[in-house]
Amino acid sequence: MAREIVHVGRKIRVALDVTTTPSGETIRRDMILHPGAVVILPVLDAEHICLLRNFRFVVDKTLLELPAGTLEPGEPLEEAAKRELLEETGYTAKRWRYLQYFYASPGVLDEKLHLFVAEDLTPGPNRPEADEQLEPITMRFEEALRLCLAGGIRDAKTITAILLWDRLRER
Repeated sequence: MAREIVHVGRKIRVALDVTTTPSGETIRRDMILHPGAVVILPVLDAEHICLLRNFRFVVDKTLLELPAGTLEPGEPLEEAAKRELLEETGYTAKRWRYLQYFYASPGVLDEKLHLFVAEDLTPGPNRPEADEQLEPITMRFEEALRLCLAGGIRDAKTITAILLWDRLRER
């Protein structure tokens, strides 16, 4: 297998892989290499969570999403989760629970998303990065679940986290 990096961006690298199958056929694959990210489900109380209205220029839409962010080189997962929760929502959490990781789009992207639940939250001012247009909102968990099932939430990491938490949380 030969891998050529054809583009280096601020957070990603784009590579072209060339492989030969056991039958001798040459296959070329484009892939996006990503350092990984954290996703945080901020649980305010037994009935409420915090979501973000987040304008995404790639799809030219404002989406309902959970806080998330790219890992910095060498950064421990929980530290990244704490940083992103504070930056995007203003909340700090006393209790953290790592649920699992999943891949966003493994056909073209190697990004591994690490899912955390943050509880026992203390509010504060959010500090979004200069290129972020974020609005933290409080929503009943059951409403967020309904929106996932009805197509009102279109962000895959958010849908995954909410559906998973619905199965795992204590009722």
